[in-house]
Amino acid sequence: MTRDVPIWLALAAGSMVLSIAVGLRQSLGLFIPPMSVDLALTGGTIGLAIAIQNLLWGATQPFAGMVADRLGTGRVVAAGAVFYALGLFYLARASDATEVYIGGGVLVSLGLSGAGISIVFGAVGRMVPAEKRSLAGGIVGAGGSFGQFALAPIGQKLISDHGWSVALMIFASFALLLLPLAWLLRGKPAVPVSSTQSLGRAIAVAARDPSYWLINAGFFVCGFHVAFVATYLPGMTSLCLLPAAVGAQALSLIGLFNIAGSFLAGYLGGHIRMKWLLSAIYLIRAVAIAVFLAAPKTRTTFLVFACVLGFTWLGTVPLTSGLVGTRFGPRYLASLFGVVFFSHQIGAFFGAWLGGRYFDLTGNYDGVWHIAMGLALAASLIHLPIRERAIEGEAVPA
Repeated sequence: MTRDVPIWLALAAGSMVLSIAVGLRQSLGLFIPPMSVDLALTGGTIGLAIAIQNLLWGATQPFAGMVADRLGTGRVVAAGAVFYALGLFYLARASDATEVYIGGGVLVSLGLSGAGISIVFGAVGRMVPAEKRSLAGGIVGAGGSFGQFALAPIGQKLISDHGWSVALMIFASFALLLLPLAWLLRGKPAVPVSSTQSLGRAIAVAARDPSYWLINAGFFVCGFHVAFVATYLPGMTSLCLLPAAVGAQALSLIGLFNIAGSFLAGYLGGHIRMKWLLSAIYLIRAVAIAVFLAAPKTRTTFLVFACVLGFTWLGTVPLTSGLVGTRFGPRYLASLFGVVFFSHQIGAFFGAWLGGRYFDLTGNYDGVWHIAMGLALAASLIHLPIRERAIEGEAVPA
């Protein structure tokens, strides 16, 4: 980044960008029940739109990262803000499945690609020393979690008072708030003098490294969890004869507890091996899902589960990006983490699509919860063999 923006201000801007972008995205599950009724669409149809959104978001993320690495984060975030607002506005005016796919699936995905996690974490990773990278990521991730905590109940209130269409239009105006924040993330990346490695060389080195593929596999599981829970947990409350507000409260609590979880994960990542922390996070998720499935589905059960899950929610992001930065250096972090994030979004595609498809066939989500639990256990083991040290002669120090 250019040096005319203080690091603390850029960190604050990055936190706000994620707060809005992630908060809006994680609140979209609230719109599925009313949209399904008004547009006469199945849950699987809208779930497929969310799945397409996740897949396109991930597929375009590496390219957005490359543009950010070359031209600067601010320009990419500004473009993302415009696509995000257009997508939400188009979705608000949707009258059939095709328009839901275009607005919620395509346009919103382009907005998230420009203003999402990979871009902001890539910028942050370049601004701070290597030993502070995990902590800085935790700070930004914690700030980003505030958006989910705040916007989920706001979204539910707007839907209750004005309907889902007006609520989405108001959400579109929130997306435009990303434009002034993009200015604070302006400038091209500051390239270390010692960096002679090309982007193509960096990608080739990562592609030959088994640890990089294990990182990708672990983040696939995180994507599956986040998309499935954020998309369908709100709707599960109605199946359990609970008020819709409980779903919004659960999403809000996930965001609230993730503030502490992300910060703690980022802080501990500077003192404990990040792969061990990631293994522990996925193990906690597996246990939490098992207890949730076995317990009676009351309001208390939903909210306690949301608190535990929230504590592990996006704490994976600073640790995963920290692993990539430690292993391969900060120069092409946005690009290399963008590829890892694509793996995350492939998992998200299956989490969103499979949840809706399974519900259409069975009328419940039980089988997908069991899959999510099994994947969590697998991810806990996948991270253990990862090597955290920089690749000799390839990674460029900050």
